[in-house]
Amino acid sequence: MSLPRPLARLAVIVLAASLAVLASAGLASAHVGVSSPDATPGGYGKVTFRVPNESDTASTVRIRIQIPTDEPLASVSLMPVPGWTATLTRTPLDPPVTDDDGNQVTEAVSVVEFAADAGGIAPGEFQEFSLSGGPVPDTGSLTFPVVQSYSDGNESAWIEPSVDGQAEPEHPAPVLSFEADPAGDPATPSAAATDATHEHAATTDSPAGLALLLSVLALLVAMGGAVLGWRATRRTVSS
Repeated sequence: MSLPRPLARLAVIVLAASLAVLASAGLASAHVGVSSPDATPGGYGKVTFRVPNESDTASTVRIRIQIPTDEPLASVSLMPVPGWTATLTRTPLDPPVTDDDGNQVTEAVSVVEFAADAGGIAPGEFQEFSLSGGPVPDTGSLTFPVVQSYSDGNESAWIEPSVDGQAEPEHPAPVLSFEADPAGDPATPSAAATDATHEHAATTDSPAGLALLLSVLALLVAMGGAVLGWRATRRTVSS
């Protein structure tokens, strides 16, 4: 038994609209993330930023990463990325800090910028950018605001703070968190878990997640209404 042509068309339209919303929800959840396999408080480690391109028409051509200076990293070095030019911006420290060798450090890296030589990160692609730094401050977490620039002049500012117990903001700043290590070490990086939490929040608490839920409900309601209306019409005609 098949639906009449008008109702079938309605079902197709509702389904297409829902799929479009689902696609946009998945796109909006592609946040800039940060992780580290080995960074621990008091030590040095590799910190990697994963940058997905969210635009359907433009490429990511510049990434600007802000390094905390209230608890600065006395040493920061870069991993070269083919096709990208990296620059470091330093800022004076007041008061200065002392490095592991007992030397006074009067300035620290405050901004790391990667600029594409050509092309950049195309739609549907991502790129990773890595730093090495330390000593890592014993603050529980490090926040790295990031500004992502596109070839069409638009920007995405990943600078909004995430607050425990509240819905994730639309453009959260990447956070590298540390948690107690069961083996006895003071702390270990838990950025991978943080990134997973961001992905989960993006499909539940964020506007994208709400749109996902509403689109599914709208599809079910519309299809149910279409079927009920068709059956009612058939009963009326039969009687």
